[in-house]
Amino acid sequence: MKQPIGKVTGGNSRSTFWVAFLILAALSTLWSLASPIFSVPDENAHATKAIAQVHGQVIGYHVPGIKHTVVDLPEGYSYAPHILCFAYHPDQPANCGVELGDAGGTDWFNTWVGAYNPLYYYAVGWPSLILDGAAGIYGMRIASGLLAAVFIAWGVQAAVSVRRSRWMPLGLAFVAAPMVVYFFGSVNPNGIEIASAVALWTALPRLLEHFDSRKVVADVSVLPRWYLWMIVAIASVTLATARATGPLWLIVVVGICFIATGWSPVKSLFSTARSYVPLGVVAAGGIFSIVWTLSGGSLSSQADKSDAPLVGAPFVQGFVHVLRTTPGFIQQAIGYFGWFDAPLPTAAYWLFVIPLGILVVLAFTASRRRGLVTIAVMVAAAIFVPALVQGYSVSQTGIIWQGRYGLFLYLGVTVLAAWVLSTKGGSRVAFLSTRLTWISAGMIACYGLLAFVVVMWRYVVGSGSPISEMWKNPAWQPPLGWPTLVALYALVSIVFVVGAGWMASRAARLEDAADLVEPSTGAVPDPSRESSLRG
Repeated sequence: MKQPIGKVTGGNSRSTFWVAFLILAALSTLWSLASPIFSVPDENAHATKAIAQVHGQVIGYHVPGIKHTVVDLPEGYSYAPHILCFAYHPDQPANCGVELGDAGGTDWFNTWVGAYNPLYYYAVGWPSLILDGAAGIYGMRIASGLLAAVFIAWGVQAAVSVRRSRWMPLGLAFVAAPMVVYFFGSVNPNGIEIASAVALWTALPRLLEHFDSRKVVADVSVLPRWYLWMIVAIASVTLATARATGPLWLIVVVGICFIATGWSPVKSLFSTARSYVPLGVVAAGGIFSIVWTLSGGSLSSQADKSDAPLVGAPFVQGFVHVLRTTPGFIQQAIGYFGWFDAPLPTAAYWLFVIPLGILVVLAFTASRRRGLVTIAVMVAAAIFVPALVQGYSVSQTGIIWQGRYGLFLYLGVTVLAAWVLSTKGGSRVAFLSTRLTWISAGMIACYGLLAFVVVMWRYVVGSGSPISEMWKNPAWQPPLGWPTLVALYALVSIVFVVGAGWMASRAARLEDAADLVEPSTGAVPDPSRESSLRG
């Protein structure tokens, strides 16, 4: 019979999953309703691709004289370029355009993502089969947000499934940052790329701990091995197939997780027969993604000089350019909305930067050697991987990197920093975990609410109009109206702070209680308990 180890490892994992899922689903759904359709970068291209695909056109076709792949749009989805009349014009509210499905639109769209891997588009495109026009796009946004929330909930569930997890709620609180949930609630594979990477950042180290013979059973996840394998396999395949760079991102995430846990559990994982099936699933997903990309034409073609900066430049020039502009990319990643036409006030960034800086500094100063190496490698990857990738492709594509592409790496920094602090090496600062989580979650929530209002302001009356005009003379209204959405976002933000603080408090209490019952100086694994856990 299984021992009652939940009392000292993380409580009821099922309730943890549903709490995390409901909070992230609510935040992403509110963001999906907060902005006009196609106001998210490249959303028009991704949405029309998804619509055409679920209606039977998987790739599209080429038309002489048109640069990109053309897809046909069903009735109710005719597209007119004037829909995006507000893009790049921050003072222009979103009431200037025509509706999707307008009689003056075309029944086709030349999308630059027509040959992208089809899996994501099947997962989010189905609402267009039952809804038309803007309602269909909002439905697809909500579907994308719900899918992302599942991966985040898996990540949270895995993260707090061990007794030493007191810092993990803080590391994962950054997932509720406004740019992250903004992309969750959009028709753009960038969102599911981020969510699946977060699930992998958390679940893979927990899975490897199951294979680490140096750990006592009480320090191993209460989640069974098959369940962690399920999360890892699904997250890996999803990350690998989200975009053309997915297989590379998968290698980066898995490689850093291997460095974090050490060679012993990695060797044990690959030498265990029961690992071969899920490893085969991951390999098949990666191979499918690579084959689709190479055969489907979704790799970038040679760009013209006018398409992007530094087209034709050598590797070193592209590499150095991205390194020099990394601060700008980070700013984009944490607070630059719309088609780069809805930035947040500069002072607002401190609400996000302060808790991030505290977490990373603590991880560097309080960790032991392996933890220090882990966080150093993770930070280096967040800085140098974009530069290396863009340097490699700059001759063909020019500089096309955007801050949002690095969000999965930046969140890897927060997750692994929290993971390092949650080990025994972080015991010197353990007393800070609960109050820092409460304070940091509160700051992230305030940052998110401020961003929500600023973005709404930009589309309701335009950034150049006084905010009071939102009450007096709103030019555009989102579904349910902006006051209702803001009130709901404030309410969900409070729930998020309480949820993060509650998880941190519970994790700290359970770890402290477990250390009293089973001191770290001499815990001896119980074989029957180990068998029930790892079988």
